[in-house]
Amino acid sequence: MTRATETTEIISKYLPGVKKISTDLLREGAPIEPDPPVSHWKPEAVQYYEDGARIEAAFRNFIHRADAKQEEDSYEIFVCHANVIRYIVCRALQFPPEGWLRMSLNNGSITHLVIRPNGRVALRALGDTGFMPPDKITRT
Repeated sequence: MTRATETTEIISKYLPGVKKISTDLLREGAPIEPDPPVSHWKPEAVQYYEDGARIEAAFRNFIHRADAKQEEDSYEIFVCHANVIRYIVCRALQFPPEGWLRMSLNNGSITHLVIRPNGRVALRALGDTGFMPPDKITRT
């Protein structure tokens, strides 16, 4: 995903010391068949099985509460695409994941998810583009 890689490089210039990793788990895809169905986007059924398992693995791998021994807050930045973000948000908030396509995210937007040590999850921002000039805001 070229755009995500380019964005990572831009962000890294402003966060020099922050470790970067690349993972195929966060690659864009079709996480789960949306409910209600939509007419404008219909991938092959097999794509849901292939992409869905991978994106669910990303959720299980990266979205979790901190170790009980951790004493300071920690932060992770994921640079990925809207389908993955929307699915992860639904799963983290314990909403039906089939509703992921009911949300719309602009390109380059910021979503801020907080996971507290006790497991409580809060969505602080979803698809925020307030930092962008209006003429730069786009959506795919």
